[in-house]
Amino acid sequence: MRILFVEDDAIAREYIQQGLEKSKIAVDVAPDVATGSELATTQIYDVLVLDVMLADGDGFALLQDLRLSGIQTPALFLSARGAVADRVQGLKVGGDDYLPKPFALAELVARIQALARRRWELPAGEKLRVADLEMDLGARRVTRAGRLIDLSPRQFDLLECLLRNQSHAVSRSMLTENVWGHGFESRSNAIDVQINYLRRKMDRDFEPKLVHTVKGFGYILEDRGSPCDGPEEA
Repeated sequence: MRILFVEDDAIAREYIQQGLEKSKIAVDVAPDVATGSELATTQIYDVLVLDVMLADGDGFALLQDLRLSGIQTPALFLSARGAVADRVQGLKVGGDDYLPKPFALAELVARIQALARRRWELPAGEKLRVADLEMDLGARRVTRAGRLIDLSPRQFDLLECLLRNQSHAVSRSMLTENVWGHGFESRSNAIDVQINYLRRKMDRDFEPKLVHTVKGFGYILEDRGSPCDGPEEA
């Protein structure tokens, strides 16, 4: 799991970051609204944790702008302002949870984990699709143009992560964390090897190609509507 934590108090930021990382939550930190906005709009996170009162603005306005730009990542507000009116405002601007300060680190971890689970859950019977590719999560079954695609458990999990983030570039480190878990050596070529297997199984004999390389970053699953020009980097 990977979160974005926006907090302008350096001491609180370091303490909370260390606590979350001990709970195997990867944390990107931002000290202000400007940095938080840039990261939230260019990276993919499971949860956003936003302090309300920031030196260059406030978390409410930051999340409102993110929601208007199409970012729907679950968001949790942290604030010393714990009045009912503040909590209501947080929900109105698009927040999913609100934790007043002071709080127990264990409660913060539990709330983050709950929001992350909610993001990945689908109602029973729903499927993930792009172009003629379909993933049935309940049956753990993948088809393309009606043909069954035989995937290993790792390849299925990798494809699921790409499908859930379709049309968004996903970094190698995020894929590693979601498929192998936090702490796996992200510099290994395991992701590239499995991506190559996916391409052979679900792209080689089909058009359009769906798995594309984002050089120096990772991969994107996207229906671009036409065959790719030339081979892509592994």
